Amino acid sequence: MRNLKVLSTALLAVLAAAAVSCGVGQQPSQGGGGGGGPAKICMMPKLVGIPYFNASEKGAEEAAKELDVELVYDGPTEAKAALQSQMIEQFIQQQCGAITVAANDPNALAPAMKKADNAGIATGAWDADVAPDARDVFVNQATFEAIGYELVDIMAEQTGGKGKFLVITGSLTAPNQVAWLKEMRERMKEKYPDMSIVAVEPGEEDLQKGIDLTKNYLRANPDTAGVFGITSVALPGAAEAVEQLGREGEVPVTGLSTPNEMKPYLDAGTVEKFVLWNPVDLGYLAVYVADAQIKGDLPKSGTFEAGRLGKVEMIAPDEVLLGPPLVFSKENINDYDF
Repeated sequence: MRNLKVLSTALLAVLAAAAVSCGVGQQPSQGGGGGGGPAKICMMPKLVGIPYFNASEKGAEEAAKELDVELVYDGPTEAKAALQSQMIEQFIQQQCGAITVAANDPNALAPAMKKADNAGIATGAWDADVAPDARDVFVNQATFEAIGYELVDIMAEQTGGKGKFLVITGSLTAPNQVAWLKEMRERMKEKYPDMSIVAVEPGEEDLQKGIDLTKNYLRANPDTAGVFGITSVALPGAAEAVEQLGREGEVPVTGLSTPNEMKPYLDAGTVEKFVLWNPVDLGYLAVYVADAQIKGDLPKSGTFEAGRLGKVEMIAPDEVLLGPPLVFSKENINDYDF
């Protein structure tokens, strides 16, 4: 009887453990985290190993140290949504309190992010949004309109507001790039009717591919008025291509990238101005937002206190705004190091 009693106790223990592992008896936390999860934030860039997302990681680590939370910062080595979905599944298994991602494709990541939400994990996006119904909050670096308009205005200054333009992007599905393109076209239509985007080529966050795409296009279309590179890899690729063709000062180039990447091209006169925000601050803010989600104290309106950034604005119940974009030129580029 004693042996039977021990066996029964052991069996009950196994069944209880199985129930816990399957989620039986557990209730997902409210509001995507709500303070029920561990103080562990899993943060995913579009890809690892490029200066822009290295800078974001630096800011994320700074915030995690201040908040005394565990940070897992990891992503694929290629900007592919399928790889991100696989990693989100892995994050779920790592018992993250919050998962926040910079999406390569808003819809492709939605099933995995919804699975995370159903597991009681706080869900968010930063840099590039996922489908709104698949996350709780988006940390936006700057409004799409502000970025798109600024890019077009800079190019218009150099071209007299006329001409046909090439855009080198990262991906045709990346939500932020799609939104910027939409606003760029709107700005041209409303303010510069003689400007038009006639080609959009995906460089897939590959520097050499961006160089090759730009060179081939400019050779086939020598009357191109200018080139936009709207990712941190696409812009230096476009600028390098124009230099290799010996057309610097003749074909204006602008877009989005980091100061350290673009300084040589500003010094050479290939690029006069370009646009970005501070990716260190963006990574920092994304961690503060994720931590507030876990604790259940992220507001739905007004402002949000984010460490050294001070008060940042909730521009919607599910959107936090870092601030306006920065315009970099020879005059201020040495003030930044990222």
